Amino acid sequence: MQEYKKDIFDRIMSAEIFSALEPFYKKHKEMLLYLFFGGCTTLVGIIFFQTPLSRLTLGKKMLFGVTLDMDVITANVISWICAVTFAYVTNRIWVFADKAYGAVGITKECAEFFAGRLFTLVVETVLLNILVESFSMNELLSKILVSIVTIILNYVISKLFVFKPKK
Repeated sequence: MQEYKKDIFDRIMSAEIFSALEPFYKKHKEMLLYLFFGGCTTLVGIIFFQTPLSRLTLGKKMLFGVTLDMDVITANVISWICAVTFAYVTNRIWVFADKAYGAVGITKECAEFFAGRLFTLVVETVLLNILVESFSMNELLSKILVSIVTIILNYVISKLFVFKPKK
């Protein structure tokens, strides 16, 4: 049987300053890390959705110094690609214990992950469009609200379908 190797989060939580929180962390590690990386993934999505901050003043999207005149849906798709790539890597490395191994297994796992996220992209896009176009909500506020729904759906899909215990 392979010995458990502490990851960076286990080492941080075993520090004396966090000793009172360590039992809670150990019991809920997967959910806590999912929420942490879900928040980071949301931040990555928002950053690429609003890139760069000059959009707030210039009213244009810029990427690598090129001004892009794109609508909210196109911006959302670009931010989704960046966020899902970040999420797959972090979920695979730190969040879920049950992972595929070997080229075929990892390819299948990655495809399942992206398929699940593609489903939630459709949900996110529909909700974002409704909030922005039908209710005239601010794009960024709409993105943040819709991201909460997306994080929950993504956890359920990842836990039950992608990183499920392997047979």
